[in-house]
Amino acid sequence: MTANRGGPARVGGPANRGGHATPARPADLARCSLNQATVKHARLEQAVAVAAAAGYAAIGLWRDRVRQTGARAAARIVAAAGLRVSTLCRGGFLTASDPVAARAALDDNRRAIEEAATVGAAELVLVVGGLPALSRPGQGPRPQATAADRDLAATRRRLADRIADLVPTALDHGVRLVLEPMHPLFTADRGVIATTAQALDLAAPFPPTAVGVVIDTYHVWWDPELERSIGRAGREGRLAAYQLGDWILPLAADPLHSRGHVGDGYIDFPAITGWMAAAGYAGDVETEIFNQAVWAEEAAVTAAIVADRYRRQVLPYLD
Repeated sequence: MTANRGGPARVGGPANRGGHATPARPADLARCSLNQATVKHARLEQAVAVAAAAGYAAIGLWRDRVRQTGARAAARIVAAAGLRVSTLCRGGFLTASDPVAARAALDDNRRAIEEAATVGAAELVLVVGGLPALSRPGQGPRPQATAADRDLAATRRRLADRIADLVPTALDHGVRLVLEPMHPLFTADRGVIATTAQALDLAAPFPPTAVGVVIDTYHVWWDPELERSIGRAGREGRLAAYQLGDWILPLAADPLHSRGHVGDGYIDFPAITGWMAAAGYAGDVETEIFNQAVWAEEAAVTAAIVADRYRRQVLPYLD
């Protein structure tokens, strides 16, 4: 089986790239990463400091936060804290039918690839985009939307072409495009691929070093073929990232904000984590939560909860 390119970090010991002594990290958090979305209101410097203080080995960055400091400065901040960057979120939104919008999306994704390389992220997560009929996420279609704008099969074919357009840039920069299948609730507005098998089929024409998939529990836990698809991804060398977030009810007014802490909802994390381990995944494990109540907590409190849930409900099943 093929492991992800980013293995567990060494614990303690060598100096980081900034020349400062890297503080020792708890061995049980050697693969634990805090995705910035989980502490949404923290600036990059604060999120990095919180993750480092809590003993995390890595952090998943978001482009809007990186832009506040600049990619080079962000890389220095992460390195000085002794962390690594597990992923950069997000590229994607590649499904526009309008040629001008399509070119703009490709240009933005090429910039995202460059940013990922600069901050030291080998994986760029792609939220691939919804139907062209969309007005804006979470809202109804444009009044002038046509039948062609609702053509899901054609939209997926366009997506495949756009991925092909981006692969040369990804290979040049040593950054893997990571396709994120999203729960069918989001097919219209955010992601026209809903299963890991669909993502793998899109990735198949390209080298595993160029295109992989992320297993985000919130989006794929319901899939009856998930175990088989994770195994396939492992055999193909395409398991690029593992993200955690629980499915909680009732859903928020915006379902995107309905993620909960691991263990607060309905997802069987031991089973999915066991499938990831069996498939050879050896990379970081990010917790990514979109939830207003979680965002209202102090970032340090949230980081402590995430680490505790990881230790109790994920770590025992990673080996």
